[in-house]
Amino acid sequence: MKSWGLSFIAEDNFKKHVAATIEKYGEKLESFDIKRFNKNIVDPIKLIFDKTVYQISWKEIVGNEIFRQRDKSNNNDIGYFHQRIFQYIDKCRVPENGKEGGWDVIYQNPDGIVLPDGDVVHTVYVEMKNKHNTMNSASSGKTYIKMQSQLLDDDDCACFLVEAIAQKSQNIKWETTVDQKKVSHRRIRRVSIDQFYALVTGEQDAFYQMCMILPEVISDVVTNSESKVPHDTVLAELKNIANSVGEMDEDVAMAIAIYLLGFNSYSGFTKRIHDQDEADENMLKRIYAYAKGIDDCSKEK
Repeated sequence: MKSWGLSFIAEDNFKKHVAATIEKYGEKLESFDIKRFNKNIVDPIKLIFDKTVYQISWKEIVGNEIFRQRDKSNNNDIGYFHQRIFQYIDKCRVPENGKEGGWDVIYQNPDGIVLPDGDVVHTVYVEMKNKHNTMNSASSGKTYIKMQSQLLDDDDCACFLVEAIAQKSQNIKWETTVDQKKVSHRRIRRVSIDQFYALVTGEQDAFYQMCMILPEVISDVVTNSESKVPHDTVLAELKNIANSVGEMDEDVAMAIAIYLLGFNSYSGFTKRIHDQDEADENMLKRIYAYAKGIDDCSKEK
């Protein structure tokens, strides 16, 4: 890797933080087999619609569904990245969960922090969100009241709602609704993450600089670590099920295999597994056994 280009965070700390974020992916990097794929029962009708309407292959539709399932909980991991990076940036700290009022980040500068309207404070308390539309009205109201309370306790502070994915670059008064009343305060602000980086680092394009170096650092960390590489077997296992349903048309057989994941106890579908007329409690186990290429479901552990 070329010489380090960020002045506001040390290379070792940034790499350590990226590695910690990747570790958060944890079990999501475990390989998917048919049983894990169907843990919460897939929606066969949606998968059939998506495949046909978007005109994509079974490999793509299965891969997309696996990605969707993995990605569903990844937002929390990315939230960890956005929040915890500030522990390595001067004059910022990241309180432990539930400590110091439960704020995500606290920025203190003894030289003063100048707000856009000219106010000068010495502390900024931050509530951080991944995206601008992640809070409903009740959550927004609760957060705003928390910020109002902080201003009452400390008249030398401001409170920021910092959004990683904001509608635009901004540092504005946060206007919201509490108990059906529109509220705002010049020291309660809605701030895009690029503007927050600029404020705490003194570098206008600090967030841009970080983004430009991030892909190379992630690649370097992954290459030089023992990160798991998923080896998903779902498609092959679906093909095994398809081969057992007695359908010559490969596309139809795969559709039936998908249907069986969600509808295996429904009338008409049960007979697709060795001509059974009625479902029993072992039906899904039997399907998983066929997926593994095992004829007798009793052999599956």
